[in-house]
Amino acid sequence: MSSTSSSPQASRGGRFRPGETVRTLTVSGRTLRVSVRAGDDDSVPPLLLMNGIGASLEVLQPFVDVLDRRRTVIRFDVPGVGGSPRPVVPYVLATFSPVVAGLLSKLGHEDPVDVLGLSWGGGLAQHFAVQHRRRVRRLVLAATGTGSIMVPGHPRVLARMLTPRRHRDPAYTRNVAGTIYGGSVRDDPALAARVLHSASRLGPRRGYYYQLAASAGWSSLPFLRLIRQPTLVVAGDDDPIVPVVNAQIMARLIPDAQLHVYGGGHLALITEARHLAPVVERFLD
Repeated sequence: MSSTSSSPQASRGGRFRPGETVRTLTVSGRTLRVSVRAGDDDSVPPLLLMNGIGASLEVLQPFVDVLDRRRTVIRFDVPGVGGSPRPVVPYVLATFSPVVAGLLSKLGHEDPVDVLGLSWGGGLAQHFAVQHRRRVRRLVLAATGTGSIMVPGHPRVLARMLTPRRHRDPAYTRNVAGTIYGGSVRDDPALAARVLHSASRLGPRRGYYYQLAASAGWSSLPFLRLIRQPTLVVAGDDDPIVPVVNAQIMARLIPDAQLHVYGGGHLALITEARHLAPVVERFLD
């Protein structure tokens, strides 16, 4: 069973743009806050965005803003993060992937969509592309890796990923931004605090740990060759969380993949959206 409630341009903090609709959907017992920016051209496949750990819908707004208006864009908060209530029971990628498929159906999208996964969302996107291969036309994997079996970042960086504090405390975010995210926020750490909305919303607590646990022990390395969709792997050369060598491995093992390495860090898809969005759209088109 599923249920919905919706409100045009609804947002905590008023950050959504005209033409975007936020609604709450319950699919297979999971209640999610969902944003849909309707496109101008029904012939262009919708783009489904899967976000990083602890990140709400608002974090992706800079990227959505520069995407071609022809394209419908769908994004959601995972259980317990942003505007989605925390789950009654934990989940893993294999059990959450069918929820995403049900979400698309509830929104009326039965034909294949394009999928972009950022960071943690890249793991979900890889799993979704294999588990629900008929729902995915093209795949974009940004600043992501293969899960528990990958070339890890520095232990100091990974230790700071164990807490959601950077999503809640702007002063802390500014203090650790350069170390964690690299790229342009090394010189402008306040930029990380702004794009993560750590000053404008109450960040995740228990939901963050549910999300962290959902991918614990998971790895896509054994099934990368089963990803048959055309895939664009996008990675930064200064990403402390996911070293660029992981993208090189993924691009080699996914049968129909191409690699784009940019000069920047983990958050570049958001902080440098005007440079990376055209790369993504050329691939999707």
